[in-house]
Amino acid sequence: MLRLFSTLTKILIASLLTGFVLHKLNLSAEDVLLEMGLTPEAVMNTLETSVTWAIPHLLLGSMVIVPVWLVVFLFRPPRG
Repeated sequence: MLRLFSTLTKILIASLLTGFVLHKLNLSAEDVLLEMGLTPEAVMNTLETSVTWAIPHLLLGSMVIVPVWLVVFLFRPPRG
């Protein structure tokens, strides 16, 4: 758990520093997207499409995986 928190903290600090540098260079997120040939609307549309596709697949998969994991967890020999 500590490793996860440490990694997330490092990512947060790196993102803040990068954002600060880009701001000082007068670059915005929209400018960077336009340089890549994208628009904020296209990114949001792609994100929405991806989430709309992923949610039903996640639910269907979890209906199989969670019961299998529970059975394996319950029948695992005790530790120690």
